[in-house]
Amino acid sequence: MRLVRDAVAAEPVEPLVMKGKSDPIPAFRLIEVTTGVAGVARRLDSPMVGRDRPLAQLRQAFDAAVADRSCQLFTVLGAPGVGKSRLVAEFLGAVQSEATVLRGRCLPYGEGITFFPVGEVVKEAAGLDDFDAPEEIERKICAVLGDEERGAACATLAQLFGAADHDSAAEETFWAVRRFLESVAQTGPLVVVFDDIQWGEPTFLDLIEHIADWSRDAPILVLCMARPELLDDRPVWGGGKFNAATILLERLSDDDCAELIANLLRRAALPDEARVRILEAAEGTPLFVEEMLSMLIDDGLLVLEGDRWIATGHLGGVSVPPTIQALLAARLDRLSDDERAVIQRAAVAGKQFHLGALTAMFDDDRGADVRSTVMSLVRRDLIGPDRSLLIGEDAFRFRHLLIRDAAYEAAPKAVRAELHERYAAWIVDVAGERVEEQEEIVAYHLERAYRLHEELGPLSDAARQVGLRAATHYAACGRRASERGDETAAATLFRHAADLLPEGNPDRPGMLYEVARAYGDTFEPRLAFAAADEAVHEAAAAGQTALGWLARLERSFAHQLLDPHGKSTQEIRDELAGAIASLEEAGDEAGLATAWRRRAEIEWMPCRFDSAAVAAARAVEHARRVGRRSLLEHALGIRSAAELFGSMRPDEMLASVESAAEEVGHEGLFGHILMVQRSACAAMSGDLDRARRCSDEATALAERIGVPFYVAASCEFRGDFELFAGDAAAAERAYRRQYEILDRLGDEGHKSTAAADLARALYRLDRLDEAETFARLALEIAAQDDLVSQASGRCARALVQAARGEHDDAIRSAREAVAIFEDAQSPVFQGTVWMTLAEVLRAAGRTDEAPGAARAALGLFERKGNEPAITSTNAFLRTLEA
Repeated sequence: MRLVRDAVAAEPVEPLVMKGKSDPIPAFRLIEVTTGVAGVARRLDSPMVGRDRPLAQLRQAFDAAVADRSCQLFTVLGAPGVGKSRLVAEFLGAVQSEATVLRGRCLPYGEGITFFPVGEVVKEAAGLDDFDAPEEIERKICAVLGDEERGAACATLAQLFGAADHDSAAEETFWAVRRFLESVAQTGPLVVVFDDIQWGEPTFLDLIEHIADWSRDAPILVLCMARPELLDDRPVWGGGKFNAATILLERLSDDDCAELIANLLRRAALPDEARVRILEAAEGTPLFVEEMLSMLIDDGLLVLEGDRWIATGHLGGVSVPPTIQALLAARLDRLSDDERAVIQRAAVAGKQFHLGALTAMFDDDRGADVRSTVMSLVRRDLIGPDRSLLIGEDAFRFRHLLIRDAAYEAAPKAVRAELHERYAAWIVDVAGERVEEQEEIVAYHLERAYRLHEELGPLSDAARQVGLRAATHYAACGRRASERGDETAAATLFRHAADLLPEGNPDRPGMLYEVARAYGDTFEPRLAFAAADEAVHEAAAAGQTALGWLARLERSFAHQLLDPHGKSTQEIRDELAGAIASLEEAGDEAGLATAWRRRAEIEWMPCRFDSAAVAAARAVEHARRVGRRSLLEHALGIRSAAELFGSMRPDEMLASVESAAEEVGHEGLFGHILMVQRSACAAMSGDLDRARRCSDEATALAERIGVPFYVAASCEFRGDFELFAGDAAAAERAYRRQYEILDRLGDEGHKSTAAADLARALYRLDRLDEAETFARLALEIAAQDDLVSQASGRCARALVQAARGEHDDAIRSAREAVAIFEDAQSPVFQGTVWMTLAEVLRAAGRTDEAPGAARAALGLFERKGNEPAITSTNAFLRTLEA
């Protein structure tokens, strides 16, 4: 009767005596059902007020996405309760007949759940149910995608649900999600709503911007809701994008609030005293208005008589809470004991919860009582039904997150601690063998239980075990995040695990090392240094020598980034030698894979690429023995790059990278590396048509994945072989795009090399002023130990100086470049600087010296097997002989 009272006519009958009930149960005879009427009419329903302009802006963004078949990013910022959800609901109601709407939300807990909102979107679009069989998950996802790149995208998305034996880098996941949304949008406009993105992981926020930047030929509106604190972490959110808009939803004016009150009460008159109290408390926040009215009506202080609300008591004595938290707490205080017990358990579960979870969080079997109490809370409009993805389980959601927060804070800490632990146990029980999908949430609830015990006083042995269990789950989640290439999430998860382990615990140094390693891979040197320093000291105290060496390496590499002059390369080489010896003695294959990769990286700045390739090959051997894809992909990537820049000839280089791709796959970033190598090998073999085709494919793949740095890398290699082939205009186009991308990214280190490359191409086009500008820029921003930028910048400067008749300066600059590369292991780089010296010597009329420099270059190019460079150098020598 309570569930359908507003849609039926019924009359009471004699109460019924029911088994298991001490008192007779009221009963009713159904007389009539009114079709099309809600079972429980909402008392506080209202047209939206004061939001015409933001609603029009939303509609404009949607229309632009449809008309241009483009992706538009629209973000609604606003304080809690200001009406973000109401605005979005109004908009979605207007476009629901025109578009597909998918929704995902970020959780306020469980850091490291990077792709949880994406999972909700994919589930809804593909019709997935929680704990579907792996093959069913992949089948449903593939059904949404078209044939193009279907296999790779399916596997990448399925692994987000633990349904595929496939580990993906974050960039591959970005590409797969984007392709999935583009596929959904092929049948009509798509609106993807992400709620509470201020709680989103950095990688998830990067994903949203990736979708906005790289989606093509698909009408998609990505609609985000967030609290203003989003801008604390992302101050330039959406900035610089023509297809992005961000609005701040302001509080309502007093006139709008008065109009809202009138609408909520269906224009029935409200006593002036009540209206003034509500307006004072609301302060322009729509939720304040709704909650104050609800509380007064719930308490019976306002009663509707005809077309007027009548105050049944003196409203002047009613305490009006100054904040929404206090207002909601006051309303919750009026709940019965059973209602309070149920809503507190629901609050521990989160904004969304399942009925089975609430039942499991009670000591006894109270299934029926819990259900009836939940229905009571629904009638009070504190919670509402929600879509359930668990078979046989009813789901509910708090009507507003602030209601959940108030209910949570109202529970004693000891009660909350126990409930968090029980809820974690329920998740583990329901998930069964598929617990990995929910493990971050399990870890969070166990951590909350432990922290609450910690706040309450001295920890018991049982409470300490809860903390250790949470750490174990966080560590497992961190390892999975690392394997899929999401090192930002991995660092956060490992940090949680480390913080939960007490000093002296033998696992703590290892967790701290993982924190340092993950931060190092995400170029957060300060955080990496701090965690590595902790790991060094704790590993020493625990007698974990091998781990201590690895931590020292992470600390040193972080130190080098923080202060390039703070630690010499030789000191790091000595540490590497000590680490490798210790790790070999310990038989630590994973540690050796990392140490040898670091050994390869230390050879990069001095351009000792052959030595780097040897070290990287050792890293590959150890990574294979471990069987961890992330270790192997890192090692193979470093090895392939070293082989390209080093002395290996094209046929050997190509065979090596093709073999590597067979191990780690032809998709994603390694697929891009493969295509760049194919392009470079074809160019060095003299097959420029194939080189250009492969280069175009490498660039297209990098664009499709959406990683600008790799687009720039493709352009660099394209410019190199176009310049060797004599097409300076094509080289200039490629180098300029490379430079512009790196400039936008703020990558000063690589930008210096790009500026030098662009200067050389501009010189070939007789654009000397521009060439001089970029040559000077290259030398200004290059680090002193960046040999490539320092040498290439001097070469570009020498060529410009020679063209202007400044021959002594030109020769001096060119000889400096040759000297910089004296000990390098890179025939192409070295050959290029020798040829520059030959050119400026010829320009100065010193034809007796120029042939020697050119022959030195020829020998280097022949050693590498670079046919276009060999051809152009021989042509240069013939001009000297003539």
